[in-house]
Amino acid sequence: MPSCCSASTTPVPTPARRPLAPAIAPMPPELVDAVTRWVRLLDDPRDIGPLAPGIEAEILYRLLRGPIGPTLRQWAVPDSAVARVRAAARWILAHYAEPLTVDAIAAVAHMSPATPHRHFKAATGMSPLRFQKRLRLQEARRLLLAGDTTATEAARRVGYLSPTQFNREYRGVYGLPPGRDAARVREAVAVTPPPRRPRRRSA
Repeated sequence: MPSCCSASTTPVPTPARRPLAPAIAPMPPELVDAVTRWVRLLDDPRDIGPLAPGIEAEILYRLLRGPIGPTLRQWAVPDSAVARVRAAARWILAHYAEPLTVDAIAAVAHMSPATPHRHFKAATGMSPLRFQKRLRLQEARRLLLAGDTTATEAARRVGYLSPTQFNREYRGVYGLPPGRDAARVREAVAVTPPPRRPRRRSA
């Protein structure tokens, strides 16, 4: 991203006092066109190597020029509060099944113990503990959908000590208890036909 930031006409911002949280905005036609061309590379894998890097650079460039550009630029500023939050998020991703402490996050983010929670929530929209919980539940759901583990075993593998707490939090996110949710998703996938790929027109 830094190279695209430097190529854009708008300068890279200095670190903000308050990180910019993730944003959502409509896709302009130019960005839709670039993303469409990128997806169509799947029609012929031989085109991916030569063409994908240029299209991906165009997509990033148009994102930076769009309404969420300031947010993306702030994420690219080296040694900013957001960059430190990003390092903490990576660490949580690698250790999501382990107990999470404020001191550990502060050490990874190079912050005092009093500041990571505020910066993390400002940058990601959720607290470190909530972020860890989402990671645990996503991995548990993946294990359940694979069909090779029980809900109790999935809870243990992602770091839950209490199956009751796991069931409660899983239902709070996905709307159903673990077993019923996995069965519903597998059934939906089984009855949904795969999307038809468009035929390439011969020259």
